[in-house]
Amino acid sequence: MQEKVDEILAEIESANASSQDELEQFRMRFISKKSVVGELFAGLKDVPNDQKKAYGMKLNEVKQAAQNKFKELIDALESSGSEGAEQHGDLSLPPAGVGLGSMHPLTYVRNQIIQIFERIGFNVSDGPEIEDDFHNFTALNFPENHPAREMQDTFFIERNPDILLRTHTSGVQVRLMTNQKPPLRSIMPGRVYRNEAISARAHCVFHQVEGIYVDKNVSFVDLKQTLYHFAKEMFGKDTKVRFRPSYFPFTEPSAEIDISCQICKGDGCQLCKYTGWVEIGGSGMVDPNVLANCDIDPEEYTGFAFGMGVERITQLKFRVNDLRLYTENDVRFLQQFKTLH
Repeated sequence: MQEKVDEILAEIESANASSQDELEQFRMRFISKKSVVGELFAGLKDVPNDQKKAYGMKLNEVKQAAQNKFKELIDALESSGSEGAEQHGDLSLPPAGVGLGSMHPLTYVRNQIIQIFERIGFNVSDGPEIEDDFHNFTALNFPENHPAREMQDTFFIERNPDILLRTHTSGVQVRLMTNQKPPLRSIMPGRVYRNEAISARAHCVFHQVEGIYVDKNVSFVDLKQTLYHFAKEMFGKDTKVRFRPSYFPFTEPSAEIDISCQICKGDGCQLCKYTGWVEIGGSGMVDPNVLANCDIDPEEYTGFAFGMGVERITQLKFRVNDLRLYTENDVRFLQQFKTLH
C-alpha cells in the first residue's frame, strides 16, 4: 500500500495541464471525493492501529500535494493565457470614485452571536490557532488511535506531528478550564481549519463559535434553555428548535441542534431537503473525563458545551448558497451587505 501512495505522489508531482479539460481531469483524479486519494483514505480503516497515525500523516501529505499542485496548474494556465494580452484603458479618463467599504457578513453574524450570549452572562475567550495534540484532541477525550480522530481532517505542522492547525475552538475551552476554576461561562469564536477539498458546501478554513458553562448543578435543561434563547434572538420569536441524539467524544449525552427552516418556514424546500428542519450545531453535557483532564472534579461540577458554524448561521440569515463566496472577496457579493452596521 505504501508503494501505491508513493506512485500517486510521484504522479501528482509530475502532472501538467495545458487546457481546462486536462485541469479538470487532474481534479477528478486527485481532488474529487471519488479520486484515487479518496480511495486511499477509505482504505485507512484496514491499516493496523499501530501504523494508522504515520500512514494518515502520509495521506494528508498526498492530499495537500494534490491541492498545491492543482493551484499551481491553475496559476500556470491563467498566466499562459494572458501573456502578450496587455490592454490599457483610456489613461486620460478621470479616476473612478473610491467607494466606502461595508461590514463582511461573517463579521456581522459573529458580532450578533457574541452580543446575544453576552447579554445572558457569557464572556468571550480566545486561544491560538496553532494548537498542540493535548488541547485539540487528548484532553477532549480523543485517545490516540480513537476512531473519532478520523472525523477530523487535520493540517499537521511539518516535522512535528503533535502540532497542528486547530480543527475546532474546543481547545480554548480546555485552556479556560485548565487555567481557571468554576464557575465558568464563556464563548469561543474563532477561525478553524480542516484539510478538505474546497467546494460550494465545504472549505478548508471556516469559523466557529463554541460555548461552555461549568458550575455546580448545571443540567441539560440549562443547555436547552440557553440554545432556545439564542435561536429565537438570532432568527426570530417564531423559530422552532429541536434536539436530536448524537455523538461527540467530549460530551455525553450529546445532541444536534436543529431549527425550523428560515426559507420555507417548515413547509419543506431544497435547503432543508424537504424536512422543514436545518441543523445549526452540536451540543451536550461535558464528559466527566474532559473535566478530570482539566483538573476539575466531575463529582462536584457539571457543565454543558455547544458549537455552531458562523458560515451556516450566515447562510440561513442571508441565503448564501456557496461557502466560497465568503473568502473570494468578490466586490459584487460584498456590496450586497452595505446596509449592515
